[in-house]
Amino acid sequence: MSGHSKWSTIKRHKGKIDAAKGVVFTKLAREIIVAARAGGGNPEGNFRLKIAVAKAKASNMPNDNIKRAIEKGAGGADGANYEELTYEGYGPGGTAVMVRAMTDNRNRTAGEIRHIFSKNGGNMGETGCVGWMFKEKGVLTVDKEDCKLSADDLMLMALDLGADDIQEEEDTVEITTDPGAFQAVKEGMEKEGVVFSDSEITMIPDTSVVVTDLEQAKYVLRMMEALDEHDDIQSTYTNFDVPDEIADKL
Repeated sequence: MSGHSKWSTIKRHKGKIDAAKGVVFTKLAREIIVAARAGGGNPEGNFRLKIAVAKAKASNMPNDNIKRAIEKGAGGADGANYEELTYEGYGPGGTAVMVRAMTDNRNRTAGEIRHIFSKNGGNMGETGCVGWMFKEKGVLTVDKEDCKLSADDLMLMALDLGADDIQEEEDTVEITTDPGAFQAVKEGMEKEGVVFSDSEITMIPDTSVVVTDLEQAKYVLRMMEALDEHDDIQSTYTNFDVPDEIADKL
């Protein structure tokens, strides 16, 4: 299992719990506001906004909340002026970590993120220190139990539409695309009745760092969860992997 799959699987399950509690709505709204401010309030003409709205709907965010966030972003000057920042660093065991944040106070956010790194045995680095290890990709996830097609059928369909790769896990099928082909693959498969449990433009590591020490693995996971739960952080990426016997203990 790839490092991306390991952490993305954890985040996906965690995200469903957080969504049920409504705790992700603030981050979703912030993403919509920034997307609408940057590219306008029409999702059909703003790819980033279209993805943000789809993600919000998948998390059962009320339509009124989505509408207000779009209006707030498209309105321009009203509300906080969020700045988009990327932080990079290292976790326990030499794992690479990237986080994407939106903040109205970069000094506060930088200090709090640095504290999360150091508290959990990591250290925040300079811009670019680990970014070269990751590539931007589109990832579409299908839950097997919700899909009538086999993994082979999904692979043929996805590749025909321009996908790069497909990986079959125990419960899911994960389709990887270039960012430019993401929407065409997604919409093409949806027309054929495929339902995605998750779809996003994300950062995937070129290689993984296998953490075999249980205590180090606990610290890596604790650090990633603390970063993921920070109010200003929108996305978290890492290249850590753990053997199944360690994962079971976690």
